[in-house]
Amino acid sequence: MSILIKNGRIVTATDDYVADIFVEGETISAIGKNLPVEADSTIDASGKLVFPGGIDPHVHLAMPFMGTFSSDTHETGTRAALFGGTTTVIDFVLQKQGHSLKEALADWNSRARGTTVGDYSFHMAVTDFNEDTKAEIKEMVETEGITSFKTFMAYKGALMIDDRQMIGLMQEVKKQGGMVTVHATNGDVIDYLTAKHRSEGKLAPLYHYLSQPEVTEAEASGRFADMADYTGCPGYIVHMTCEGALNAVRNATRRNQKVFVETCIQYLILDASLYESNFEGAKWVMSPPLREKKDQQSLWAGINQGLVQIVATDHCPFMWEQKLMGKDDFSKIPNGHPAIENRMELLYSEGVHKGKITPNKYVEVACTNPAKIFGMFPRKGTIAIGSDADIVIFDPNETHTLSAKTHHMNVDYSGYEGWELTGKVKTVLLRGKVVIDDDKCLADKGYGQFIKRNKVSGKI
Repeated sequence: MSILIKNGRIVTATDDYVADIFVEGETISAIGKNLPVEADSTIDASGKLVFPGGIDPHVHLAMPFMGTFSSDTHETGTRAALFGGTTTVIDFVLQKQGHSLKEALADWNSRARGTTVGDYSFHMAVTDFNEDTKAEIKEMVETEGITSFKTFMAYKGALMIDDRQMIGLMQEVKKQGGMVTVHATNGDVIDYLTAKHRSEGKLAPLYHYLSQPEVTEAEASGRFADMADYTGCPGYIVHMTCEGALNAVRNATRRNQKVFVETCIQYLILDASLYESNFEGAKWVMSPPLREKKDQQSLWAGINQGLVQIVATDHCPFMWEQKLMGKDDFSKIPNGHPAIENRMELLYSEGVHKGKITPNKYVEVACTNPAKIFGMFPRKGTIAIGSDADIVIFDPNETHTLSAKTHHMNVDYSGYEGWELTGKVKTVLLRGKVVIDDDKCLADKGYGQFIKRNKVSGKI
């Protein structure tokens, strides 16, 4: 099967030009002006932007949490991602304490394999680092193609590891050619403040936010950077939210250290005032919580300064009925919010359309850097000869409104209900197949492939 995409404005992390793209099979075989080729089908992209397929490296699909599961499965979540222009996601496998990494991977494979509509990969979350776990790292990297290992500096008794375990994991992951990523918040301080607020009868969602002040993230980000610097292990901080944490990374550059930083779309455009609306604020209960306007300004600046490399989602949706588990106690609200479908359009409308970032920077943080940092480039994350034909055709002028009534995520509310956006995904190709067109999904359950990733260098 061959497809000719004609006259689109092709935007990559480095280039911006009008040309044709010829797709044969699953990959791009030619790019040029007025390509003299015959194709099985032709798409006229005149007046449209043509991007690489988006990569969201932070999603939680069918994830067990607080006695329930996130509501998007690997099927519904990857399908919704495709509607929003994201063709590849990286999900998190969570090791159970007292169990092996292999057991955890088998558990996630049982839910994901043969069910995804879009392409996917895995991070391995290490919650119990010991000699047995250490022995599994090499196999994860070399056999399974899982080269990133997530750690938590919070959630004591469930997910959190201590600094001793962190150092040991970093040393082994560096040796095997991987990367350590981190949820960087000070779990002990958060646990103390949570207990304090509960004992005082302060149980509304606002106290979720007040139990995780900026200092808890800034301190942990600096501590993680110090440990990564000591071990020489490539380090990556997920879902950064605030100025203090970004300054910890900025300070690390003074000793010539590179720490990768991811923020999420919600932290760029939403703020903590949403928690003041009684229980309605539960829609935005996530960890870390939404922050202040000044933090949004810092994160946008960090993107343009090259300190923030990726904009992801931390997509972890729960039905409203599930959120109601915490109606009488903020600490029982399942943490997470839906955004896998909205990221690319929100980032374009709020970022490019409003002049905060360039189209090239947009592609860099939404598509190319995730592929480079996590060992998928140049197969993924760019429009180039030989790359997978993961392509988004995007109308930069079409306006539309986000709503739970029209989104494709398996969740009954939207964190962005009524938001009016400029810029809309029109057509999406995944590995040479048109998977989204005219707001319809043309790919079946199981079309998605697991992407084995290469070892990482800690450089882009």
